[in-house]
Amino acid sequence: MAKDDEKKESGEWKEFFWNPRTHELLGRTASSWGLILLFYLVFYTFLAGMFCLTMYVMLLTLDDYKPTWQDRLATPGMMIRPKSDPLEIVYNLEKTESWDSYIQALDNFLAPYNDSQQAMKNDACIPDQYFIQEDSGEVRNNPKRSCQFNRTMLGSCSGLEDRTYGYQEGKPCVLIKLNRVIGLQPSKDEKSPYVSCSVEKGQKTAQTNETSAAVEYFPPNGTFNLYFFYIVNYSQPLVAVKFTDLSFNTDFNVECRIKSSSLFKISERDKFAGRVNFKLRINKV
Repeated sequence: MAKDDEKKESGEWKEFFWNPRTHELLGRTASSWGLILLFYLVFYTFLAGMFCLTMYVMLLTLDDYKPTWQDRLATPGMMIRPKSDPLEIVYNLEKTESWDSYIQALDNFLAPYNDSQQAMKNDACIPDQYFIQEDSGEVRNNPKRSCQFNRTMLGSCSGLEDRTYGYQEGKPCVLIKLNRVIGLQPSKDEKSPYVSCSVEKGQKTAQTNETSAAVEYFPPNGTFNLYFFYIVNYSQPLVAVKFTDLSFNTDFNVECRIKSSSLFKISERDKFAGRVNFKLRINKV
């Protein structure tokens, strides 16, 4: 009986796969398979067409040079170079390997700012005014050019006069950069925004802002010239801060802020909005 049942089940399975009497394959005739395949072909063709149409309409709303939608940041973010996690620059003056990584990071970051590269890619602009390149009617003025930020503007922090950026002599340079914000006009009275840094030793201020002889700024006064802003693809301007009178084996807390006539709001919740804080320590045995 068991063998008969097995033969019966085997015969039923074979008949389900192909029934020679009704000419059905897997329970469907050729016309049934044709109709269902035609349905799925039409259905998925329709879905693919809808997807392509949706993508086409969406792409029509995009600009190759400017985002269609963007957040309106009240204050641009600030960051330092060289950057580490956490934000601190700690090294031993007598151990080259402890500060060599900072030198390498600055060399790599400043390579696009070499004067030859800037002259080839960007324009020499008129200082203290926005470099606005308007469209001519329906003719788009794209891609818009950027203004030159030459590495030599960073003076003794350019790595050209001193290959070690002051780290070897205990007078390190730190680069301050502003994040890009499209359409940002950081001044209402044609005065360029500038960076102001304070250096605190413990709870006591050791050196303060731009009037202190212990802190030098490049370009002078730590300004971000106006012609670097507003357009989309501008070269991010930099300010180099050189700390010239730091005690060895001492922790210093540095805070740099952006100052502008636009009255940027410094948020206590966002520690990188318009300011950046980092630790600086130079050890020496």
